[in-house]
Amino acid sequence: MAEPLPPTRPRIPGSGLAKGLAVTLRTMTKKTVTAQYPDAQPELPPRSRGVIGLFEENCTVCMLCARECPDWCIYIDSHKETVPPAAPGGRERSRNVLDRFAIDFSLCMYCGICIEVCPFDALFWSPEFEYAETDIHELTHERDKLREWMWTVPAPPALDPGAEEPKELAAARKTADKLAAEAATAAELAAQTAEQAPQPEPPADGTTTTTGTTTDPTTGTPEPSKPSDPQDGAS
Repeated sequence: MAEPLPPTRPRIPGSGLAKGLAVTLRTMTKKTVTAQYPDAQPELPPRSRGVIGLFEENCTVCMLCARECPDWCIYIDSHKETVPPAAPGGRERSRNVLDRFAIDFSLCMYCGICIEVCPFDALFWSPEFEYAETDIHELTHERDKLREWMWTVPAPPALDPGAEEPKELAAARKTADKLAAEAATAAELAAQTAEQAPQPEPPADGTTTTTGTTTDPTTGTPEPSKPSDPQDGAS
């Protein structure tokens, strides 16, 4: 058996009207602030949806953004080129080369689907919004214009100090530590090999070689000294 609902408080007649009038009075008593645009620029959030920038180097012409766009305002043209093998004996490969990437902002509804579905981080939001035109055809931005918008994209916010390190940075740091350890091991082995190398032994006949210079008493010019022979003193 269902439990009975708790009794509701009796509603005072006209309470809704009183709340609405209170909101109106609070709004009427506030000071009106008018933004003097364009003399005073608005303070927009860093991730405002103003315009889309293209990082062309990351684009692989996968066409995913154009297929997912609900307004069909993204136009992409490309062609294929043959890439020679990276190593001798390998086979040639083909890759897509971007010829055209354009966005018609007169059709764009700023949903951001193209940016979210891009698997290679080639599209970004820029807070710039001052690109109004008198001709509607000028609202179609080609890839050169989209690349200019890319440099207005703000840097991403800093990660939470307690957040997990990105996998790309962890892999790069692991590789760098491995290379540093290998270099240190190779240097240590080279030092040990140099210490264990046999030292040159003196000649068996007891002769010694000395290197130095002597001065000629007549001319005063230095001359290399000759090796000394113990038999000279005996003779």
